[in-house]
Amino acid sequence: MGVSTPDPNAPLPKQIPYIIGNEACERFSFYGMRNVLTAFLTGSLLLDVIPDKAARDLAAKDIFHTFVMGVYFFPLLGGWLADRFFGKYNTILWFSLLYCVGQGSLAFFIHDRYGFYGGLFLVALGSGGIKPLVASFVGDQFDQSNKHRAKVVFDIFYWSINFGSFFASLIIPRLREDHPRLAFGIPAILMFLATVLFWLGSRRYVRVPPAPPNPDSFMRIARTALREKGDGGRPGLVVVIAGAVLAVASLGLWFTSLPKAAVLCIALVVLLATFCAGVSLQLERVRSHPAEAVDGVRAVMRVLIVFALITPFWSLFDQKASTWVLQGAQMTQPSWLNASMMQALNPGLVMVLLPLNTFVIYPALRRRGYPLTALGKMTVGMALAACAWVAAGLIQLAIDATASYSVMPVFVNGWGNGPDLVYWFPVDNSSTDVWIFWQIVPYILLTLGEVLVSATGLEFAYSQAPLAMKGVIMSFFNLTVTIGGLWVLLANSSVRSETVTDAIASTGMGVTAFLMFFFAAFAFAAALAFRVYAKRYKPVDHYMATPPVAAQTRGEVPTATARKVER
Repeated sequence: MGVSTPDPNAPLPKQIPYIIGNEACERFSFYGMRNVLTAFLTGSLLLDVIPDKAARDLAAKDIFHTFVMGVYFFPLLGGWLADRFFGKYNTILWFSLLYCVGQGSLAFFIHDRYGFYGGLFLVALGSGGIKPLVASFVGDQFDQSNKHRAKVVFDIFYWSINFGSFFASLIIPRLREDHPRLAFGIPAILMFLATVLFWLGSRRYVRVPPAPPNPDSFMRIARTALREKGDGGRPGLVVVIAGAVLAVASLGLWFTSLPKAAVLCIALVVLLATFCAGVSLQLERVRSHPAEAVDGVRAVMRVLIVFALITPFWSLFDQKASTWVLQGAQMTQPSWLNASMMQALNPGLVMVLLPLNTFVIYPALRRRGYPLTALGKMTVGMALAACAWVAAGLIQLAIDATASYSVMPVFVNGWGNGPDLVYWFPVDNSSTDVWIFWQIVPYILLTLGEVLVSATGLEFAYSQAPLAMKGVIMSFFNLTVTIGGLWVLLANSSVRSETVTDAIASTGMGVTAFLMFFFAAFAFAAALAFRVYAKRYKPVDHYMATPPVAAQTRGEVPTATARKVER
């Protein structure tokens, strides 16, 4: 099968609007529910269970972050099922139906804690299960003749995510206080509409079948590598065994003040890191599998290093919904605005910046001889996110200079899962002269970084993944968000130590400002490491060759080609 010449005038595949419409509705559904979840838990569902407000707020945060971490963990399950058993289309459709049931349960069980928690589990399972597959399914609709159009479609795809998020942020929170059932019911209706839209395009889709049992699969090659004995023994196998022991030992953190989701995430990170390191140490020994298959495993390992290096970006990005909101609450603001509403800037800016970059800035750079590669864009994006946190830190210094506040300890029972927890809350805040609209500056910088890292990363992840690994690779891309959250939890836990807070106080900065500059430095260091690694990385092209007409008619694409491309 030959590789066709790209057609510069190739139209977008006709099935793309169904997928884009599905994504916009699903994102409205998800963010509409997500944006009111914490407020609903504290103001309604947990009101009679935990009378103390401070303890109730902490319980709501635990539930919320456990839910979000589940959302970004279940892509591993969805990607595996799609790649090995059911294919992307069937997996997306079936998980979407579970998603609909979950959203409907939230609306139905607004006064029943266990029914509501069951709904949250189904939403996390459904949303996480389809998360790596929809973007990958978009890529499946392209081949070598029109793959240049895929880059534009991935930007449109990401734009539609923010379109749904923007309007959900404006509409749903207004309904929660007076009409909580409706606040969860509308997202349920939108998820049902998303599923119907996806189903309506079923006759048009190109469907890549699940990979058949493969004697040269990733896991079989990895197992062979670990079993091969060389002159130096099996150092890779020793690393993997040590990693498994360390992961089990890390579960002892369950009985500390760390959130339980963080403990599980630490164990997972240890397992993944040591497994990949161990396999890489012995991969050169593999002789019983084809060289091309071994090269595929090596390519996956390289992609996972890229993913690991972008996790610091997510540790910065997701704090706009926590740290920046708390900062905004200390700032002077008009009566019609509150700190939480500033988050609407993010999806609003994305909808402006994506087309501006795609149709104006990138073409202008190419005309002047400065084309940005995918890894180049991601490097710049991480640096911009670091700049955003420098700006936020400077704002915090101004706040600290114009207002003073004390802190008080709040003790919260560990619910039988561990010792009592101690949290420190600001009290007696004074008003400041720092205007909340100064936050527009870090929001712009952070959103510029998001567009360059996240939207670009989606297309990069798809293009670098071998055909049989696309769903799983996209799952690992989503897992970077979970690990980014882990860095935040660890940093926040460290500043509960009196030794650490005393050291921070000696710098003349408050804890919040210090952490902001710490995360900025963290991202700058990650961007530098990313740039060094990117210069050595050799991208591959794993877009499909043009499938034969018969295969398109059957909705199957049996093969793919991979070739080296210039950085």
